Amino acid sequence: MNDSFFRKIESKTGVPMEEVFALANAIQYADFSDERQVRKIIRKVGKLAKKDVPQQMEDELVRSIVSDGKSVNIQDIQNMLGRQ
Repeated sequence: MNDSFFRKIESKTGVPMEEVFALANAIQYADFSDERQVRKIIRKVGKLAKKDVPQQMEDELVRSIVSDGKSVNIQDIQNMLGRQ
């Protein structure tokens, strides 16, 4: 993809593409049965989305994701955060 495409995304979201790519990479290779990794990803998504993730919500998300043991994408976590 070209640079202008990424610059447009950055200007609309205010999130540097390097951070988006780093998060996507972390999600792609994460072990979703590892609670520590899952918490880290949830916190990163919350930070990028500029949403505070209360401890109780984080605990619920972690339990849900770890118990499923399957991979999760950014959209899944954002959808869960939207329930706040």
